[in-house]
Amino acid sequence: MTVSPRVRSRVVSPKSFLLSEDIHDYLIEHSTPLDDIRTRLIAETAELGGISVMQIADEQSILITILTRLLGVRTAVEVGTFTGMSSLAIALGMPPDGHLLCCDVSEEWTAVARRYWAEAGVDGRIELRIGPAIETLRALPSEATFDLAFIDADKPGYVGYWDELVPRIRPGGVLLVDNVLQNGSITDPAATHESVLAMRTFNDHAAADSRVELVMLPISDGLTVARKL
Repeated sequence: MTVSPRVRSRVVSPKSFLLSEDIHDYLIEHSTPLDDIRTRLIAETAELGGISVMQIADEQSILITILTRLLGVRTAVEVGTFTGMSSLAIALGMPPDGHLLCCDVSEEWTAVARRYWAEAGVDGRIELRIGPAIETLRALPSEATFDLAFIDADKPGYVGYWDELVPRIRPGGVLLVDNVLQNGSITDPAATHESVLAMRTFNDHAAADSRVELVMLPISDGLTVARKL
């Protein structure tokens, strides 16, 4: 099958273990297409090789931008920036005076993100802090001021990130958490990889948190959407 640029910006298998390539092509074809900047960022990130799987899926990027606009997000925080796809999705959905705090440990990968933020004209909305995210979060004011948080980093750190972020999200604000299905391994008793074990712990922790209402969605590798009560 010939895949047109309109159908897919990256010619690889879908990140979701639940989708065939045909179904993934179809859903991308019937979604708002990514802009040229995000499409080129996908292509450059793919050149990194296997590590490029850390980039969020096309459909997640579209969804995050839509949610950011729907929520009227002005203040947001991201844990795990990589080459900048999710931060672009958030920043593009914010007004010009919005502020997104990005937490990451890699100067190398975020250097790519910085170039695309500047090209998209959203670099003035983004503050990048390099260092352990848990330390960055703990140093933030304790007030509930953020409208949106996105977690997509090291899986053993998820519970800590969640516990620092939930109190800092305003009532009605939203937390998005990526990779909650672990490519289907989340329900496999034989799967004992550190990331899978950590995600099981996190999923139980989040589901039991009375401060939020949440739903786990089978988008890409699984996305939990939580609303602060």
